[in-house]
Amino acid sequence: MRGRALLYPIAVLAITVSGLAGCETGGDGTDSGFTYKPISVAEGTVAAGEGSSVTFGGDALELTGPGIQIGDTLRSVKVARSDLSLLDIAGTKGKVRIISVVPSIDTKVCEQQTHYLSEKNQGLDATVDLYTISVDTPFAQGRFAKEAKIQNVTFLSDFRGGEFGRAHGLLLEGPHLLARAVMVVDQHNVVRYLQVTPELANMPDMEAAFEAARSLVDKPAQSES
Repeated sequence: MRGRALLYPIAVLAITVSGLAGCETGGDGTDSGFTYKPISVAEGTVAAGEGSSVTFGGDALELTGPGIQIGDTLRSVKVARSDLSLLDIAGTKGKVRIISVVPSIDTKVCEQQTHYLSEKNQGLDATVDLYTISVDTPFAQGRFAKEAKIQNVTFLSDFRGGEFGRAHGLLLEGPHLLARAVMVVDQHNVVRYLQVTPELANMPDMEAAFEAARSLVDKPAQSES
C-alpha cells in the first residue's frame, strides 16, 4: 500500500478544490443563515482501526490505530482547546456527549455536519455536550465558529499529531486527516453509538446519533462496576 501514498496529496487537494470547500451562507431560516445542501447520508459504518479503510472518490484510505467500538471506553488522549491549552478528552465525562469527527472544517460536508450538530439537535444541547474534533488548528476552528455563528459546540483540535484519531482508530495517516464519524458517549465514558462513514463525501446519520443521545438522557447509563 506504500505505492498508494502518492495518491494521498491528490485526495487532499481534491477535498479542498472539487466543490467541497468553503463556508457558504444565506437563507434557509437558520439562525446562522446557513444553506443546507442535498448531501447523501451514509448507510452503515466501517469498523474503526487497523485493517479498515474508507473511500474518497473511489480511492481507499486506510485507518490507523487501535479501533474503538461500541461498549469500549473513550480513550485518554489530549486535544487542544481554542486557547491552545490541552484537554484530556476522557476528562469530559459526567454528561452525555456527542462527538462529531470531521476531516477538515473548511469543506462542504464537514461544514454541514457541524451546522447540523449545532442547529438540528432539537434542544439536546441543553443536556448533552456537543463536540467537533478535526485536525484543523484551533485558530481555524475559532474563525469557522465565529463566521458560522456557532456557539453551542465545543471545537477541539487534533492538529498536534493526530493523537485522538490514532488512539481511536480514526486517523487517515497518509493525508493526516480524521475519518468522518460521529460517536455518542455516556456519562461514564462508554461509547454507546458509533458510525464511521464508509465514504468521506457522505454525511453521517446525525439523527440516529441524536436519538442515541436522547435515550441516554432519558435513561442514564449505570456506572461501571
